[in-house]
Amino acid sequence: EGLCYLPDGSGTFPGVVLCHPHPLYGGSMDNNVTMAIASALLGRGIIAFMFNFRGVGRSQGSFGNGIGEQQDVEAALGWLSAHLQADPNKLGVMGYSFGAAVALPVACADERAKAMALVSLPAEMAQIDEIRQCRKPKLFVFGGRDSFIPQGRAEEMYEAAAEPKQFHLVPSADHFWWGFEEELAGKVAEFFSQTLND
Repeated sequence: EGLCYLPDGSGTFPGVVLCHPHPLYGGSMDNNVTMAIASALLGRGIIAFMFNFRGVGRSQGSFGNGIGEQQDVEAALGWLSAHLQADPNKLGVMGYSFGAAVALPVACADERAKAMALVSLPAEMAQIDEIRQCRKPKLFVFGGRDSFIPQGRAEEMYEAAAEPKQFHLVPSADHFWWGFEEELAGKVAEFFSQTLND
């Protein structure tokens, strides 16, 4: 199950696959963060493709312990790259929380993904070796009051990452981003506007 938001106009556009938070804790594509980012991307002329991981909403299957969900991200990239209005050479991946942990290895390995935004990437799920070796543009976004990810750990993940990379901290935001969606979404959309239009 997915939703594709298309900018107005003709021709092709950059596109971003959006990966929602943990399915077992109520995460779905209707999440406040993924919805806000979809809207901000659309405002910058970028296609936003949101989807539900397996077993969520009307998506078939059951929770895949992060491995099956990586296959879902690959399938979403495949769908978007084949879309008539998407430029297959200008695709990115955004993941939030569990979605960031799932998106990271796919975005690093899949040639179709040119850039990635990792929002509230869980420290214990982060693939540090992949972060060190991945040479694609990366944006790390964290909330300063995130009780799940200590700020020091967030900075460690960023420091371990290969260039090119960006780090954005919103001091008053927690893991759920309530009240800070607009700032977060604006930063993510700006990043993809820069990296996918080079």
